[in-house]
Amino acid sequence: MWGSARVTFRRLATAVAGAPVERWAFVHHRTNQKSLKRSLPFMTSKGFCTYESQATEGFIPPDLLKGKMISTSDRAIGEYQDLVTRVTNFHNEDKGYMVLAGDVFDVPIRKDIVHRVVRWQLAKRQQGTHSTKTISEVSGTGKKPYKQKGTGRARHGTLRGPQFRGGATMHGPKPRSHAIKLQKKVRRLGLKVALTARAAEGKLLVFEDLTVPSHKTKNIVNYVSLMENAKKVLLVDGGIIDNQLKLATRNLHYVNVLPSIGLNVYSILQHDTLVMTRDAVDKIVTRMHTPINR
Repeated sequence: MWGSARVTFRRLATAVAGAPVERWAFVHHRTNQKSLKRSLPFMTSKGFCTYESQATEGFIPPDLLKGKMISTSDRAIGEYQDLVTRVTNFHNEDKGYMVLAGDVFDVPIRKDIVHRVVRWQLAKRQQGTHSTKTISEVSGTGKKPYKQKGTGRARHGTLRGPQFRGGATMHGPKPRSHAIKLQKKVRRLGLKVALTARAAEGKLLVFEDLTVPSHKTKNIVNYVSLMENAKKVLLVDGGIIDNQLKLATRNLHYVNVLPSIGLNVYSILQHDTLVMTRDAVDKIVTRMHTPINR
């Protein structure tokens, strides 16, 4: 079908039999994209498309209606296949569909890579400002406390040694960097694995935007309560975070906001639900496809 390229038609949302169709989508494998574009003129360069159809042209056949999402446990993980996801907003309104790049959101799960990236992040963020005073830095006199012989006591040349109260600390910590080296391609792979894990769990939500009507915290509380099994939520926007959204979330310990440039593995692992905007997904995919400068 469609020449030499493999194309898979996938149902995009649960619908009632006989309901009119607003959008159809085709998901193709990333192999032989040139021949696929010739066959599908509406296919974009990013490897996905949304094919518009009129609601009066026909209905969805009942045998194509399956009440399950694309990202389910029966799907093989790590096949580098593009995934179709529903786009909504805080009110759970249908805003269309989006295709997630398979080489970013469907890579093999590597726990060892995630462990290395988390260790690198935690080590790099340590301040390393710890410091203790040596015997030459501690405050106090350097006079010999008593004569060398004849007192019956142990011989000492100073009262600022490590064995005395208020004395120096031997072999104590000094300011230093705790950062360790990690290759850029490993860091990038760690982020892909974290995104893949959230997508496979069904905990990756794509929103049209993160617009809130006001800065009231109760709005975010109500929106999060509508999310299924969401205990801790990370909101990721493509650009600068809106000031109203900042004010609405800063008093909630279970909701955090990040721009797409700040998305990292450790933050994803700390939150069980990841909410990204369309813009954020596009920027993350572009960031993952950008060649690494050596």
